[in-house]
Amino acid sequence: MSYAQSEWEQRTKLAAVYRAFARLGMDDLIYTHLSARVPGPDTHFLINPFGLMYEEVTASNLVKIDLEGNKVNGDNPHEINTAGYIIHSAVHEALPQAHCVMHLHTDYGVAVSAQRDGLLPLSQFNVFHYGGVAYHDYEGVALDPEEKARLVADLGQCRMMLLRNHGTLTWGETVAESFSHMINLERACKVQILAQAGGRAELNVIDAKRMARFQAVDTAVGPFAAAGVRELEAWMRKLDREAPDYRA
Repeated sequence: MSYAQSEWEQRTKLAAVYRAFARLGMDDLIYTHLSARVPGPDTHFLINPFGLMYEEVTASNLVKIDLEGNKVNGDNPHEINTAGYIIHSAVHEALPQAHCVMHLHTDYGVAVSAQRDGLLPLSQFNVFHYGGVAYHDYEGVALDPEEKARLVADLGQCRMMLLRNHGTLTWGETVAESFSHMINLERACKVQILAQAGGRAELNVIDAKRMARFQAVDTAVGPFAAAGVRELEAWMRKLDREAPDYRA
């Protein structure tokens, strides 16, 4: 099937992130999902085929669906994860500027999401959490369409969220931006769990005023415009050397 150049570029970038997360051990068998808006006037987005592992995702086997969950390219034989559709369509519909949404179930992300105090400002990775991190209480496997409104209400304008007892979520205006947010959110979660594993060692939490000052400086120079671009390009070069079939 032929695609417009803008759609193919979006497909390639999203497939690259699936492969990057697989290599980083951030996937969950055939579960969790990343989506990206297809450029153009229609509200269509790409999501992974249900049943494939992240390492099997390619640019061409991504499934294009509309906000109702209907497949747009009917010749794609793959189905989608219903829970993935619920979560991703909620954000894409509520936030038109959310061109990419990512949701993971990593051990560290789930562990922090299960802590009552949530994410603590313990490392440099927290400095890049512009606008803060939102929280959404656990409602079970996301199969209820009515949860969509509650999820986006809890998300607000935050670009990162901890789904309580469940995992992590980020969104961005580009694939690279959402990728950057997820990397920083997941690294912050990992550092927190490792720091807490120190037992009786007292944690050195970054104070709120200092965090606010750091984030104000970074926000002033426009953190979102180029967030993650160089990092994603580096990953794509690595994949081009070692696993170029993601472009297939």
